[in-house]
Amino acid sequence: MSHSFRVIKACPQTGGRAGELVTAHGIAPTPVFVPVGSQATIKTLDPADLKSLGVSMVLGNTYHLYLRPGIEVIKSLGGLHRFMGWPGPLLTDSGGYQIFSLAPLREVNEDGVRFRSHIDGSEHFLTPERAIQWQEELGTDIMMTLDECPAYGEEYAQVEKATRRTHRWAERCLRARRGRGPALYGIVQGGTSPELRRESADLISSLDFEGIAIGGLSLGEPKGVMWAVVRETVPHLPQAKPRYLMGVGSPEDLVEGIGMGIDIFDSALPTRVARNGALFTSRGRCNIRNARFREQAEPVEPGCTCYTCRTFSAAYLHHLFRCEELLAYRLATIHNLHFILRLMEKARGALLEGTFLDFQQRFLSSYEPTEEGVRLEQRQKGGRPREAL
Repeated sequence: MSHSFRVIKACPQTGGRAGELVTAHGIAPTPVFVPVGSQATIKTLDPADLKSLGVSMVLGNTYHLYLRPGIEVIKSLGGLHRFMGWPGPLLTDSGGYQIFSLAPLREVNEDGVRFRSHIDGSEHFLTPERAIQWQEELGTDIMMTLDECPAYGEEYAQVEKATRRTHRWAERCLRARRGRGPALYGIVQGGTSPELRRESADLISSLDFEGIAIGGLSLGEPKGVMWAVVRETVPHLPQAKPRYLMGVGSPEDLVEGIGMGIDIFDSALPTRVARNGALFTSRGRCNIRNARFREQAEPVEPGCTCYTCRTFSAAYLHHLFRCEELLAYRLATIHNLHFILRLMEKARGALLEGTFLDFQQRFLSSYEPTEEGVRLEQRQKGGRPREAL
């Protein structure tokens, strides 16, 4: 079996844990952040960049790869690893989230989801069985079940219906897999209902999945609501399997989530905000377009060891963004991913040393999160539904 997971050390005060996830294409130390490469690329970077940054796993999206260039094309060219030139572990989403985020273009029934392409309007039909078949043909290391993701604020009856359907689809995904190739992770749904979340976590955990994901969050709900759901869910997940919190990637959320026992995170946020000129620092996000950076000779984050900060001044980045030079997006992306990956390394080191609670408190006390209103506005303008597309 090419997939295994072990917890090396756990934090008794918080439940956070350091571990090791083994796949056919390499080992990912956990907790791990997985950058989003929906179109078989992390925007502005190449695989050599990713390796030099310390990326250990990349996410691809079945929905997008099915539409362009097509699953058969990728399969004929040797699979997704060879197609995108990435030698390390790959995780693929089933694409269900993207379909459900395009509500006007889809119709769901017990068999699956009929949807229209956001590219050309062509009609397609995705079933749990096809989701598994396509991911196996891509040659991924970790594949996800097809789930029904209700929107935040949906009525209870609709959330309950979607949750129960997610459970039935999960069982169909298990029956559809061929042998023990790629690992298959089940997805817990349930909206913001504690009862549905407990029911879903118990049911998905009882099935023969190699890992468990918490889905249906980071969809516009307040942070307090999201963390209440995670706290309700985690105690119902198996200790011996990796826990994956889908779509979460801001620095403060990563540190919070690690403390709750989450092992895997993915998000397009670090790379998306980088292209918009928002750079992470130890104090919080800054907008490099602001006039205060026009003549700053120091790097954006003094002491940062990323290529961008070692080589260029904040004034130069400010200039590139003001001129809309393509290099701006690459340098900002390098910085933000470096920041996130070093943060994960520090958190893991603190877990192994038994000092995580102190690390968590120090980080959260000094890091200023983006205001809730600004965060929600950014999401509405082009957050996860579109960026993950």
